Amino acid sequence: MMIIASLTRSEDIGLAAAEEPDLIEMRLDLMGGDPGAALVAARDQTSLPLIATLRSRQEGGRFEGDSDEWMEIMEPLLPLADIIDVEGRYREHAPAIRGAGKRIIASCHMPYMPACESLMDTEKDLRGFGDIPKIIVTPACHEDVITLARFTQAAGRPICTGVNGRAYRYARAILPFFGSGYSYCHIGTPAAEGQYSVAEFKTLMRLLG
Repeated sequence: MMIIASLTRSEDIGLAAAEEPDLIEMRLDLMGGDPGAALVAARDQTSLPLIATLRSRQEGGRFEGDSDEWMEIMEPLLPLADIIDVEGRYREHAPAIRGAGKRIIASCHMPYMPACESLMDTEKDLRGFGDIPKIIVTPACHEDVITLARFTQAAGRPICTGVNGRAYRYARAILPFFGSGYSYCHIGTPAAEGQYSVAEFKTLMRLLG
């Protein structure tokens, strides 16, 4: 299981590296300023693998451009990042990203909880253009969390599953035990509501075994 420190400020790179996560996500849509400068700064301060993410407003971020505008921003960043987060709406650019030798997190963030069959269809779709499917849902009850755990256990590998919000944030701590291979955490300023800090998550993993 890999811990990802998700950053909203480029000046936090040193702090994140000191927490010793496995990867660092640069939430470029939340940082503002020059995304290239942010990634250069990250490269200068850490050798940890970098994920470049420009999250759309439709999936919880702040980027409001279309697919071509998204690629116009991301293309110059490809030499600086190790992994690129690609939402389904930007999938047309996946071949170019793969051609640059980069791995893809194929992500889908849903403001609801789909049925298990729909989750399986989403996984298949994401694997069609990405290396690591990332499926984030919004549970409405504890039974939804159980459904998500069952799906995670049955899904192919690698897989990343998680939840939106604070109401069922405990799912972030248990999904790794069902096979979710990546957990997004913060180091002071959450990039998404309900995230644990890197230190908190390491403690939870140690206590839960």
